[in-house]
Amino acid sequence: MMERSSTRAVRVGELIIGGGRPIIVQSMTNTDTRNAEATVAQIEKLEQAGCELVRVAVPDMEAASRLGEIRRRIGIPLVADIHYNHRLALKALEEGVDKLRLNPGNITKREYIEEIVSAARNRGVPIRVGVNAGSLPPKTKPTPEGLVEAALREIEILENKNFYDIVVSLKASDVPLMIEAYRLFARERDYPLHLGVTEAGAGEAGIVKSVIGTGTLLQEGLGDTIRVSLTGDPVREVRVAYEILQALKLRRRGAEIVSCPTCGRTLIDLEKIVNEVKQRLERMKNPIKIALMGCPVNGLGEAGRADVGLVGSRGGGTLYIRGQMVKRVPEDRIVDELVELVLNYEKTRS
Repeated sequence: MMERSSTRAVRVGELIIGGGRPIIVQSMTNTDTRNAEATVAQIEKLEQAGCELVRVAVPDMEAASRLGEIRRRIGIPLVADIHYNHRLALKALEEGVDKLRLNPGNITKREYIEEIVSAARNRGVPIRVGVNAGSLPPKTKPTPEGLVEAALREIEILENKNFYDIVVSLKASDVPLMIEAYRLFARERDYPLHLGVTEAGAGEAGIVKSVIGTGTLLQEGLGDTIRVSLTGDPVREVRVAYEILQALKLRRRGAEIVSCPTCGRTLIDLEKIVNEVKQRLERMKNPIKIALMGCPVNGLGEAGRADVGLVGSRGGGTLYIRGQMVKRVPEDRIVDELVELVLNYEKTRS
């Protein structure tokens, strides 16, 4: 893997984005921000899943007026997503948000942008210049060069106001377009990059597009914070984001489960076992590698490299800790025994 690109550090609340710091995982609520109770409840679920930075929509002044209450009740920095109306950004700053996202495609008047920048600088609040291929400024083509041009035009306004607490995103639903736009921008500026394939979709299709787009750039050393944009429950976005980072060995959180695809040698219901283990351990925060293998062919090697392992055989399986055999258990006891082994192993490490 390439060495991570060197970017400037930008503070967002207690977090640092860029500057060689760990890649930050973020998400966005899909509640009505005017309903502070529902929004806070969803953010709490996102926090439990590992979300480190959360963005909320601010469609009108009523939503903007709820931001202070929401911010006071959550434990992670809050980002206000601003479109069309610059007064919403000013109100969000008054309410104490930690970061703004501005869309260069729909707040285009220079004087409005400058007013926002002055208020953000006075409060020490950074701004993400969030370019999106679906909402570009007039006469800007949806090409990699067009996305970069839109970002640089807005950045020039911010820099002329001596404002440099900037994070940049260049998102598109077209994966090759998004990848090339980030590559081009990284050659122009050293601002930290927020990666994402926007409007990626639902289910497997959305995950695949996000993995290819975001994973490709991360593998090239680009990216300081990521969001996986999936239709539906945003908690899934956070889980997929960590899977991407874990696969590239950039971050580790919770249980990393290695399991075989199953074949004719598999003599236990491995799919059922894997799903039950994942469900039972989904709230784990400390990193642990678990190998769940259906037979000894690759099972012994994978169990030897994992913290806790299972090698299946007819009617049951053998459990391992760090490659050392612990016990044989019948199939109907595998999940309970393995989960207990994991939890006990955790206690010995704490």
